[in-house]
Amino acid sequence: MEFGRVPVAELESIHFALPPEPEENLHVLGGQRAASPKLYLGCAKWGRKEWIGKIYPQKTKEKDFLEHYVNHYNCIELNATHYKVYDEATIGKWAAKAAGRDFLFCPKMYQGVTHYGNLQGKELITTEFLKGLMAFGEHLGPIFVQVSDAFSPGRKKELFDFLQSLPADLQFFLEVRHPSWFGDAAIRKELFGFLTERKLGAVITDTSGRRDCAHMQLTIPKAFIRYVGNSLHPTDYTRIDEWIARIQYWIDQGLEELYFFMHMHDEAFSPELTVYLVDRLNAACGLNLLKPSFLPPQTLF
Repeated sequence: MEFGRVPVAELESIHFALPPEPEENLHVLGGQRAASPKLYLGCAKWGRKEWIGKIYPQKTKEKDFLEHYVNHYNCIELNATHYKVYDEATIGKWAAKAAGRDFLFCPKMYQGVTHYGNLQGKELITTEFLKGLMAFGEHLGPIFVQVSDAFSPGRKKELFDFLQSLPADLQFFLEVRHPSWFGDAAIRKELFGFLTERKLGAVITDTSGRRDCAHMQLTIPKAFIRYVGNSLHPTDYTRIDEWIARIQYWIDQGLEELYFFMHMHDEAFSPELTVYLVDRLNAACGLNLLKPSFLPPQTLF
């Protein structure tokens, strides 16, 4: 992901500390640990050739990447659905790779709905998109709705009307990026208040150059985090440490579900930072989460 990328030389000067906990979060979480909180960790794509010989066996073919991905992660953000509307047959094949596993696909809504033209009048294509997703069955996680960087609060009514039109029996999370959604206190309050009322989630994006997108606001007792690392720069680890403390607090206060997606400007290094994240989450929260398992280095003769 390129969103929020800054030159490496600037990273040490960025204030990466997560914002203070919004007071509304305690009302959303309830203040008491859930009986069985669910934590899902993954990446945005399974088709990473850089992982061959690292977590995918040598000579793994692209068609088999997903079969191996599900051995290392229990979730995927699934950006592929942002670029194409897939039919039920294709999605059914993907779901079959996760059969028997507690694995969720969290598809990103098709860009033809969210990024081109007005959100109004998109009923047919939205229906077609969602129809395909039904083939995921029990493996369908939350659906991720992202509007473009240029989508400002001036189009608030358009956005709210669209979100209200979505089926209430599916879980949706919204990501906005225009700075005005976060810079004006009244607009921010209205946005998150609307999402809370409609039981829609708010995506939290932690990226170097847009600290406002790490808003930390929970609108339902579920969190959807897009973390963008800098290819194992030292700040990646201190940032993860901050997240461990916040996630532990949220779990203690009643968080029911967590979706944490590891992004990198160089995705070759996502598995390494995922291992660091999982090891510390397991230790801090008494969990036993799945993590990538690295292949032994090849011996050359």
